[in-house]
Amino acid sequence: MGPGLAIKAVMQRRFSLLVFGWSQVVIDLQPLIAMTTGRGELHGFSHTLLGATLIGLLCGLSGKHLAEWGLRLLREPRHMPVRWRVAFGSAFIGTYSHVLVDSIMHVDVLPFYPFNPANPLHALISIDALHVVCLATAAAGGLAWYAVDRAIRHKGSEAE
Repeated sequence: MGPGLAIKAVMQRRFSLLVFGWSQVVIDLQPLIAMTTGRGELHGFSHTLLGATLIGLLCGLSGKHLAEWGLRLLREPRHMPVRWRVAFGSAFIGTYSHVLVDSIMHVDVLPFYPFNPANPLHALISIDALHVVCLATAAAGGLAWYAVDRAIRHKGSEAE
């Protein structure tokens, strides 16, 4: 979620952190099922670019409505409606970034399968460095998002 917070800080209403997060959950359903049942590949089709594209489509379609429901629940109507372009863009950023990060971290992820049965991204940087990047983007993105949101709220209250 760290990179998602940084993207949200920059893109504001042109990016849905809720849809991004939804796509992160959905893409990891295959590994969850594999771990709990002991069957199937841990990082199989869902962790390929082709799988991420299909999951992104599913999450864009379902995520728009889920995000709007969540925003109503959180009483954040100023972020609504979630536009279709935002829903799909956020879903694809979520699934593709997930495959990228997991490709670097896990040797069994084959991002370019079936076109390339190898993982040229594995160990591109160390897992420790990858964790630092994710935490740093979360901290910087979270702070920037908060600061921009406060500025927008302040500007809105001055206009009234």
